[in-house]
Amino acid sequence: MNITIILIYSIFSLFIILYSIVQLSLVYSYLKNRKRIAKELEKFSESTYFPYVTVQLPVYNELYVIERLIDAVANFNYPKDKLEIQVLDDSTDETIEIIAKRVAFWKEKGLDIEQVIRPERIGFKAGALDYGMKQCKGEFIAIFDADFVPEADFLLKTVPYFQNPEIGVVQTRWEHINKEYSLLTKLQAFALDAHFSVEQGGRNFAGHFINFNGTAGVWRKQAIEEGGGWKADTLTEDLDLSYRAQLKGWKFLFKEEIGAPAELPAEMNALKAQQFRWTKGAAECTVKNLGKVMKHKNYHFWTKINAIFHLMNSFLFIAIFTIALLSIPLLVIKQSHPEWSTFFKLAAISLFSFAVIGVMYFISFAKSYENKGLAFLHFMYYFPLFLSFSMGLSFHNSIAVLEGYVGKKSPFVRTPKFSLTKKSGDWKGKKYNKTKVKWVTIVEGLLSSYFIYGIFLSVSWGDYGFLPLFIMLSLGFGVIFYYSIRHSFQR
Repeated sequence: MNITIILIYSIFSLFIILYSIVQLSLVYSYLKNRKRIAKELEKFSESTYFPYVTVQLPVYNELYVIERLIDAVANFNYPKDKLEIQVLDDSTDETIEIIAKRVAFWKEKGLDIEQVIRPERIGFKAGALDYGMKQCKGEFIAIFDADFVPEADFLLKTVPYFQNPEIGVVQTRWEHINKEYSLLTKLQAFALDAHFSVEQGGRNFAGHFINFNGTAGVWRKQAIEEGGGWKADTLTEDLDLSYRAQLKGWKFLFKEEIGAPAELPAEMNALKAQQFRWTKGAAECTVKNLGKVMKHKNYHFWTKINAIFHLMNSFLFIAIFTIALLSIPLLVIKQSHPEWSTFFKLAAISLFSFAVIGVMYFISFAKSYENKGLAFLHFMYYFPLFLSFSMGLSFHNSIAVLEGYVGKKSPFVRTPKFSLTKKSGDWKGKKYNKTKVKWVTIVEGLLSSYFIYGIFLSVSWGDYGFLPLFIMLSLGFGVIFYYSIRHSFQR
C-alpha cells in the first residue's frame, strides 16, 4: 500500500511538473515577443477597411445588465450601414420586455438591431449563436456576453486585422469593471490576467493552438462554417469550435492591448457554477479533439505537446486534489520509513512547479506597477492566497473534469450578473440567486478539517516539510466552504 501511494503521488506530481515546463515555455515566448504588440496596432490606426459586421449578444435572463450591453454596442464607432446587431434572446422573464424596449429605442435612431427569439431554446448558447448566424448579414461576427461593456472603438481596433485572409478570429483581453469589489473578485482577476497575457500571448506568438474565449472577440463567418459551426455537445462551445477551426487551417490572433471590460462573479456559488462549466467543458473538448490534434500531420511535436496541456488544463485540478489527499498518508509513511528519506528529498523538486507558476503570474501582475519592488510585495500577498483558493476549488472542479471525461451530460448553467462596478452594487436579494447548499460544499468543510489535522501531525512530529501545503489546503477549502455557506444564506 505504501508503494502504491508513493507511485500515485509521483505520477500526478510528474504531470504538474510537465505542465509547469510547458508554462515556462509560454513565459519565454511571451517575453520574447510582447514588445512588438504596440507597433502592430499602430499600422491600423488609420484603417479604411469597413466590412459588414454582425454583433451577436447571446442573452438568457439578464435583467440587471442587458441595457448597458445594448447601449454600449449601439454606440460603436463603426459605419452604421455596415453594422448589424442581433440580441439573441433566450430569456423567460422580464428581460424580454427590457430588450424589446431598448431595441425599439435604437431602431428609431436608425440602427439595424433586432431582438431574435428562437421558436425552441435548443442547444443553449451554442444553439443561439448558430440560429443567429444563419440569419446574419455580416461577413464577420463579434460576440459579447451579457456582462461585457465594450468600448466604442472595439470594432475599429479589431476588424482591420482581418485584412489578412488567413485570420479566422481576433480575441481580445478581458478587463474587469468590478475587480476591487471584494477579495473574491481580486483573486479572479489575478488568475484571468495571467491567462489573458502570458498564456494566450505565449501560445499565439509561438504558433500554438489558442482559443476564442466565448466573448469579446470577432470571428470570420467563413471560419465558423468551415470549422463545422457551433455545437452544443460540450459546455465550452468556444474551445471546441476554436480547435475545429484551427485544424482546418484558420489562424487565430490574440490582441492583449485591446481590452473589453466585463463583470466578475462576486458570489461564491455563481463562481463555482462558472468553474464547473469551464472545467467540465474543457474535459469534454479533450475527449472530442485531442485525438484529432495528435493525428494531424501539419503540426510539429512541440505544438502537439502544448495542445495536450492546453486541452488538459482542467486535469490539473485532479492532480492537485490527488496529491493533496495523499499528502497526509505520505507524512505518515515518511515517519514510519526513515530509510526512504532520499525519495522525499527528490520529491522536493515539485517545488519547481510553484516557482514557475509564480514567475508567470508575477509577469502578468507586475505590468500595472511602475515600482516593481512594490509589485513584488503585493504579489507575495496575493499569490499564496490564489494558490490556496485554487486548491480549495480542486475537489469541486475535479468532479466536473471526471464527468467530462466519462461523458456525463449536464445543462449549461449561466453565471448570473448583477451590474456590479468597482466597489458599488449588491447581489444580495436579487433574482437568479440560489439558496441550496450542495453536498460538495459539506465535503469541502470536511476536507478543511482533514488538512487542519495534517497541520497538527506536522507540528506534533516536528516534521515541517508538508506544513506549508497543509496550511494552504486547510485555508483554501475552509474559505470555499465558508463563503459557499455564507453566500447561500445572504440571498
